[in-house]
Amino acid sequence: MKILLVEDDLAIGKTVKKAFAENLDECIWEKDGQTGFGKAKTHQFDVIILDLMLPKLSGLEVLKSLRLSGDKTPVILLTALGSVEEKVAGLKAGADDYVVKPFAFPELLARIDAVCRRAILKPSPTLEAGGLVLDLTTRRVLAGKTEIILSPTEFSILELLIRNSGQVLPKRMLCEHLWESDWEGTTNVIEVHINRLRNKLKKCSGLSPIETVRGRGYVLITN
Repeated sequence: MKILLVEDDLAIGKTVKKAFAENLDECIWEKDGQTGFGKAKTHQFDVIILDLMLPKLSGLEVLKSLRLSGDKTPVILLTALGSVEEKVAGLKAGADDYVVKPFAFPELLARIDAVCRRAILKPSPTLEAGGLVLDLTTRRVLAGKTEIILSPTEFSILELLIRNSGQVLPKRMLCEHLWESDWEGTTNVIEVHINRLRNKLKKCSGLSPIETVRGRGYVLITN
């Protein structure tokens, strides 16, 4: 297993790196957030062990930057304080787990095994249909190599249509999916979003996969 350790505490870094070596794992150790981020972007790792309190770039900033760039490598945070707020912030930013200092090395190994198993079992973070690829992690839409910039609402509509490609989705179903489970408003609002979505797809990629089924709703055609 290849592991990136980003930790500025020399005692912890030396101990953990040595323990990984004894466990026959390859461990790259960086001592600041900026260098650690650069290493994560230029090398492939099975897991990243990331301290929160780092010089140059905090662990939370490193984590957010990795996730925004589409990097899905499992990340385990190391935290000294262990406050609820700190843990929640890390998990919301995309961390897979956290370990509170001081910790026993067997505990860290167990958490690494767990997050790596979950990463293997995770469903594909992309959806493909009608010549479009949706990345559910980065919320990006691609038609070939062309990126199509969508609003959050447009992305959600397209995601639902792709998940149900070939099936007619009523306007009310789209409204309830986007806003409320018991939507009572007018369905005309969905027509506005569908038209904007169609125009963007046509303009950026030349694709027109969304068709109107009169009196029933909308369907995404895949052929």
